[in-house]
Amino acid sequence: MPFGELVCGSPGSGKSTYCYGKHQLFSALNRPISIVNLDPANENIPYPCAIDISSLITLQDAMKELGLGPNGAMLYCMEYLEANYDWLDDRLKELGKDAYVLFDLPGQVELSTNHESVKRIIQKLGKSGFRLAAVHLCDAHYVTDATKYISVLMLSLRAMLHLELPHINVLSKVDLIKQYGDLDFNLDFYTEVQDLSHLENLLSKASPRYAALNMAICSLVEDYGLVGFETLAVEDKESMLHLSRVIDKANGCVFVPPADVPAPEGTVDMSSAPASQRPNAMGLFTSAMATIKGPRSDARDVQERWIDAKEDWDVYEKAQWKKEGEMVREEEAKRKSRIRERNGPVSQNQQNM
Repeated sequence: MPFGELVCGSPGSGKSTYCYGKHQLFSALNRPISIVNLDPANENIPYPCAIDISSLITLQDAMKELGLGPNGAMLYCMEYLEANYDWLDDRLKELGKDAYVLFDLPGQVELSTNHESVKRIIQKLGKSGFRLAAVHLCDAHYVTDATKYISVLMLSLRAMLHLELPHINVLSKVDLIKQYGDLDFNLDFYTEVQDLSHLENLLSKASPRYAALNMAICSLVEDYGLVGFETLAVEDKESMLHLSRVIDKANGCVFVPPADVPAPEGTVDMSSAPASQRPNAMGLFTSAMATIKGPRSDARDVQERWIDAKEDWDVYEKAQWKKEGEMVREEEAKRKSRIRERNGPVSQNQQNM
């Protein structure tokens, strides 16, 4: 069975948009990818869907048949999927042993923080050979308010403890963060979850009645020392590439070579094994586990791009896109010129090739 991601997060955090962006990125990189929609209420799916839970059950059916509200019906749908896991398992096998699979979860946070059905489904996926990483999306605008940021920290920690997977917390929509006001600290304070005692004055000012409670939550998060964040601007290629490298490292995909790469002489031939079972006999683990470098790999670079100098960067990127478009047109003109020189006058159809 293959590698994959469990995409979770609160409603509006950008899960479906992320899945669509990941499909576009992997398609451009010629990496196989399949997306599984596990949200029975998602009727407007933007990405090509390999497996859709609505083929098994829909939220409206559960509400109508059982007289449940939206939240109760959603929990029932997940329990129904767990009881009928064979349906999902059979369709996953049809995707092939080397597919990279994204599981798009519903937005109800209790599914990834305290309800057991999704957790048991993950355990069954693990037993069948899947190597998954949880990608937990949180809307980046929450960091502009200290009390909201504390709630995001607590939610992220609870999801990490409940799902028990390699976990990547992501501040999504970071390209829109400037619309919601100025940050009280630099972005790396929020992504690295540094000394949270610096929030004390802000919490006392914003919510004096619950300042002590908020600081106790901060201490709890710091004691665990687990929570940190990556950033994501889904329309930015460098941002998507960086996050993909982080996830490949978390689920172990970085250690597996393509099936068509010849192994060194004397090693056991495992090219026919599933990707999750194929060892990288040529890889240097020290290199694979090294710090990931590249554009947008540092929160300070992200802050410069989307907060401090967003307008200047927008102008620069538009100029680069224009230059790239001109280069493409020049190359196309040269190609047509070579065709004319080689073949003489060409028909209109050939010119439009």
